[in-house]
Amino acid sequence: MATLHNRVSRKELKERALQDTTPRTTISFYCYFPIGNPAEFRNKWYKSLSALEVFGRIYIAEEGINAQISCPNQYVEQLKEIIYAEPGMNNLRLNKAVDENRNSFYVLDIKVRKHIVADGISDPSFSMQNKGGYVNAATFNEMVKDPSTLVIDMRNHYEYEVGRFENAIEIPSDTFREQLPMAAEMFKEEKERNIIMYCTGGIRCEKASAWMLHNGYKNVFHLEGGIINYINNVREQQLENKFLGKNFVFDERLGERITEDILANCHICGASCDAHVNCANAACHLLFIQCDACKEKFNNCCSEECKDFISLNTDEQKQLRKGIDKGRNIFNKSKKRMEELANKNQSDL
Repeated sequence: MATLHNRVSRKELKERALQDTTPRTTISFYCYFPIGNPAEFRNKWYKSLSALEVFGRIYIAEEGINAQISCPNQYVEQLKEIIYAEPGMNNLRLNKAVDENRNSFYVLDIKVRKHIVADGISDPSFSMQNKGGYVNAATFNEMVKDPSTLVIDMRNHYEYEVGRFENAIEIPSDTFREQLPMAAEMFKEEKERNIIMYCTGGIRCEKASAWMLHNGYKNVFHLEGGIINYINNVREQQLENKFLGKNFVFDERLGERITEDILANCHICGASCDAHVNCANAACHLLFIQCDACKEKFNNCCSEECKDFISLNTDEQKQLRKGIDKGRNIFNKSKKRMEELANKNQSDL
C-alpha cells in the first residue's frame, strides 16, 4: 500500500528541492463542487500526485477543492488528466504562476478541511449556487473606466499592502472570515452599484460575491481566476495592466513582481520596500516587510529583541521561553502586530 503521508523531515525535503534542477510549473486551481467522501478523495489524490512528484498544498472539503502545487514539466499533461477526470472538474481553469520559480514548494500536503477557504458562515440558507458573474481581464478594464464601479480587494492586509488594482478598496481585517461581514456592512448603502471583487486566484472573491448577493446586493461580479489569471491574460492579449506592484503568493516565493511600482515600506525603517520575509527567530517567525539594510542590521530578524534571542545557544533560548508571555513569539500576520513593529522600530531610530 502506498504511503499516504510524508515521512521525511521538511528540512531534508527543502534541501533536496534546492538541489534539484528539474524544470517545474507552479499551478493553482480551485473548484466548488460536492465531494461525498473528502477523506477517500484525499487519499486517492495523494497516491496519484505523489507518483508524479507533485509538491504543494491542497485542501479538500465537502464543498470542493483548493490547490497550489508545483509539478515537473514532464508530468503536467498527466496531472491535467487526473484533474479533468473528476466529475465537476472537467476543463477546469488552471492558473499558471505569473513569475515562475521551480522552488515554490518542496513537499506535498493534502488536508481535509471543513471548508476549502475558512469563511465563518453559519447561515444554513447560504448557497454557492447563487454567485456573482465572472469578468475577464478585458471586461474588468472596461468596467473600471466607470468611476461609479466599486473594486473591492478580498485579500489580507499584507497582500494588499504590496500590490493592488488602481483605486481598489481594502477591507481592513486580518482574515477572510472577518472580511465577509465587514464587506456586506461597508457598502450597504450602495447595493445597486456595480461591484467587482477580486483576490489572488479567484476562490475568495467567488465566495465573497455569493455572500454579497445573499445580503441583498444586486450587481456583483468577481474577477475570473483572480490576479494570476488577469495578469496572464493581460500579457497574452496585450491589454492595459491595471494592477500595480507585487502579487503576494502563499509559497516559498512570497510574491510575484508585476510592475516596478513599490507601494509598501520597510516595517523597521520606513524605506520604500515590498520584500516580505519571516523573522529568523523561530519563536517569532513574524511575516513582515524588510529592506536589505535592515536585514543586515537586524540579522534577518524583526527587532533587536529577536536578534539578541537568536544569538543565544539552544539551551538558553529554551530556558527563556519557559513561563513567559509568548504573546508576540508566535507566527503572527495581524495588521495590529505589524503596525506595532513599525511604530516601535521607527521610534527607536
